[in-house]
This record gives sequence, C-alpha cells and structure tokens, in this order.
Amino acid sequence: MDTLISNVTVVTMNPRMEVLFGANIGIDGGKIVSISKKVPEEPPKAIIDGTGMVAMPGLVNCHTHLATSVLRSYSDDLSQTAALEALLQKEAKMDSRCAKAASLLSIAECLRFGVTSVSDLYYYPNATAEAVAESGIKANLALSSYRFIDENEDFDFDTDEQCQELCRVVDKWNGYDDGRIRIDAGIYAEYTSNYKLWEALAGYACEKGIGVQLHLAQTQGEVDSCLDRTGMNPGELLDFHRLFAVPATAAGCNFLTEQERKLLGKKKVSAVATPLADAKNGQPSTPILDSVKAGMNVALGTGGAIECGNLDMFEVMRGASLSARAVAGDPAALPCNAALMMATVCGAQAQGRSDQCGMLEVGMDADIVLVDFSAPHLMPCHNVLSGLVYSAKGGDVAMTMVRGKILYQNGQFPTIDLKNVVEELTTYAIPRLFDDSKN
Repeated sequence: MDTLISNVTVVTMNPRMEVLFGANIGIDGGKIVSISKKVPEEPPKAIIDGTGMVAMPGLVNCHTHLATSVLRSYSDDLSQTAALEALLQKEAKMDSRCAKAASLLSIAECLRFGVTSVSDLYYYPNATAEAVAESGIKANLALSSYRFIDENEDFDFDTDEQCQELCRVVDKWNGYDDGRIRIDAGIYAEYTSNYKLWEALAGYACEKGIGVQLHLAQTQGEVDSCLDRTGMNPGELLDFHRLFAVPATAAGCNFLTEQERKLLGKKKVSAVATPLADAKNGQPSTPILDSVKAGMNVALGTGGAIECGNLDMFEVMRGASLSARAVAGDPAALPCNAALMMATVCGAQAQGRSDQCGMLEVGMDADIVLVDFSAPHLMPCHNVLSGLVYSAKGGDVAMTMVRGKILYQNGQFPTIDLKNVVEELTTYAIPRLFDDSKN
C-alpha cells in the first residue's frame, strides 16, 4: 500500500451520504483500496495523520477561465460594458506564455482551495494543457470559439483557423495521462457565433467522442437579442442546430425558460451555476431548484478570477445555498448536502468522470482533500456537512491529492514552482498586458 490516511473523518458523498468517524483510507496505485475503521494489515509506505481532519472528495470547478488570473481585480466595480471593453483590450495583448503562467497561478489557487478537477473555457488551450500536465490536476479544456461567420460566406471546418486549432489540441492532449486531461469543443456563446460553426463543432465532437462547453442565457439582454434575431430562445436555437447532440456543459442558464430547461434536461445538458460571479456582476444566478426539477444536472463553478475575485469553491458552495434560500424564501430550500453534491458528484458527472471521482469509495481515484477542522471557526462541529458548506473556507484545506499524489500540502506545491510562476508573471505577463511602453 502506498499511503494510509489514518484516524480521519470521511465524508464519502456516496448514495447513502455516509460520514465515517475515526476511519482509515488506504491508497495504492492512485486508487482508494480501503475505507475502514480497522487499520489495514499491510503496512503502508507513508502515513498521513488525519486526526482533527475531514477527508472529502476533491471539489470540481466546472466553469472557469484559468488564464484570467493575470487580470484579477482589473475591471472590478465597472459597468458590464466598461468591464468588457477593458477585458478585450488586455486579452488582445495576451499570448501563450502569459496564458501558461496565469494558468499555473490559477491551478495553484485551485489546489490550495481543495479543487482536484477544473473545466476551462478560454483561449490558448495548448498552453493551458501544458500547465495542467505539469501540475497534476485534472481538467476538461475547451477552446472558446467566437468567430463571427457571415451566413452568406462559405465556411469550411477543414480550413477555419480556430477549428483547426481545436483539432491539433484534441490530437495532442485528449486522453493525456490516462484521461487526466480531456479536450472539449467550445463556443463562447450563441451571440458570438452562428449555426455553421455550431453544426461543424457538433459533428466533430460526435466523431471524436468529446463534449462541448459554452455560456448560455447568462443575461436577459442576450435572450432578448436572440429572440429578435431568430425568433427562438438561445437554448432552443442551439438545440435545433444539434449542438446538444453531445454531452454539453452550459455555464449560466440564468434566463432559460421552463420549456428550455425541460428540453435541456432531456438532452442531459449540465448547467453550471456561478452564483458569486453573477452576484459580483450585479445579476441573478442560475435557478438551481428549477433546473434540477427540469431534469438538468447542476454543477458549480467560480468563473474566472477576474469575475469572481478568487477561485474558492467553498465560498461558491455557500453562495449557491444561501442564494437559493433567499430566492425561495425558505431556509431549507437548498440544504448543505445538495450544495456538496453539486461541487463533487454533479461536477464529476458534468465532466464525464463519474466512474473515477466525485465520491470516496473503494475503486475510485484517490482525489482526496483534507480539511483542518481544528480552526476556531469550525468548532464545535455538530454536523460535518454543514461545517463544510457554511463554516469552512478554502484556506482550511491542509492537503489536496489527485490520484494519490499530493499536489498541495501545508503551504507547499510539490509540482508547481510557484516562485518561478510569480517571476514569470511579474517580469513578462503583467508588463506585456499593462505597460504600454512594452508594446
């Protein structure tokens, strides 16, 4: 046995929602091989003392933009229009080197806060994949295709610049390290593309057996514009053009109609709620309860650091639960176990990883987070699940492990040279984006 986590409280997130006290987790070959109150007879190579700790499945951040950490706080408190203009100006100066450094910074932040898998929808997918490969985290990466295509203009998937970039990234990275990296097709949103691109991407995704990521119905203006232009709502329009013929993860879904939610529920589309990013942007978030009732899988995400301020999924869990209660006027509307499910089980489902993570069970990947429950704000603990959602913070994470490999522990990142990342950001990326004399 490679590793034993001893004397720990285990939040399994299995169908019975079992919480085991004083348990031992055996890990071998990157897999969980035992969870028991009995100490395994086989002596482990390493022992991690779990006294005072809670072991839980790694959190899944189902929607983010890793490379935007370099723009954190830059557009805060601006109007939506002004913030978008500021973002586009800086993104125009970004390159792959900037994106890799910023992605590594975001990955370190994710690991620090107990995230073991991310879904990223952005540009520079090759640079982001390099960062993911080096760090050891799991990721579903999608190229955010956004090119406007004149409906009267010829479109050829085999010569389109972004489509061919997607093909190269799929060929190089999809399935990397036994599936630790997966590549999805992606569009930024309905209003930044049209049916020729959607149908081409859907056909390619079907052929390659990959999924698709997108933003969907995030604002009322987006919905109204689509209705004016096409006579259909965004979800209906994209479904008409077969984009949901493959597994889809749609961030937002804030302003879907009831009919659209039911339609997407039948199509097994996963909605990703980003409650803190939405609130920071001054708008309502995904109607979680309505989406679940319509049959949609609902996961959680932070959005990018520029949108949310940080990538703390503990804050997102708490925000999702509290916002749902406020909307419903019911303190029991979204209980803590539901919030935890969205951040673990439902996140793994959205990524197509339900068979390997999202729960702590024998045979699953050892994607394990240890949360230190000895902090004053976590004592006394009358309910472990409530403590994780309503009291814990990302900073309470003591260890993050992916496939049995420790990627964060007590302030250290064994796979990321954080000092070098910061130097790369301060000497190259930040001057390139913000110093006009450098351009």
